[in-house]
Amino acid sequence: MAYTTAETAVLYRMVMPGHICPYGLKSKDLLERKGYRVADHHLTTRDETDAFLNKEGVGTTPQTWIENQRIGGYDDLREYFGKARTDQDETSYRPVIAIFSVAFLMALGLSWAMFGSILTLRALEWFLAISMCLLAIQKLQDIESFSTMFLNYDLLARRWVRYGYIYPFVEAVAGILMLAGTLIWLSAPAALFIGTVGAVSVIKAVYFDRRELKCACVGGSSNVPLGFVSLTENLMMMLMGVWMPFKTFLLGWQ
Repeated sequence: MAYTTAETAVLYRMVMPGHICPYGLKSKDLLERKGYRVADHHLTTRDETDAFLNKEGVGTTPQTWIENQRIGGYDDLREYFGKARTDQDETSYRPVIAIFSVAFLMALGLSWAMFGSILTLRALEWFLAISMCLLAIQKLQDIESFSTMFLNYDLLARRWVRYGYIYPFVEAVAGILMLAGTLIWLSAPAALFIGTVGAVSVIKAVYFDRRELKCACVGGSSNVPLGFVSLTENLMMMLMGVWMPFKTFLLGWQ
């Protein structure tokens, strides 16, 4: 193995005509951002790669050496620099923060475009409706996985399994109709129903049964912990389910 110094790292990665290893590129980028000069060695054929793996006694590429010490692959390199491994199954609120942040900014943009101001009641309504739509999209990407995770805590889905498959469609349709401000007689009861069932289910699972579960609110593969976020989603739908008919039919606002 080539000699390395405190300022130089040695990297072996696959760079083939039909394939460039993405983790190799990430490893090189991470090393450079950390201030290392990278001795970048390309493995350009399958035979060359297999020979390298056999020689070093490793199972994958890329492989990095720093100060003559083999660090390993990209996840090992991240860990070496004190970063979380990408293969760790750790909980994170990042997906929810991204969804709510984008929904909020979209609502402000719509309010500015329509009324010339971001401080409008309609902006709040749009924020809630857009959030419902974006959360529904996350569930619909893999509805099978969502329905499986949903069964861990939703009370109605446990009694009627098909509810887990129907739920994302109801959430999406209710959000779209509320965004358009039409068919409130249909969207409001739907949002109120699924929001109420969801809120009761989350409260029972988290605050009474004290169970530590993953939330299916952003899809079945999420690592968002069940609790405040899922309860917020359901309370939002309940709020919209009550407010929209009150505003439309009782106050007569458009």
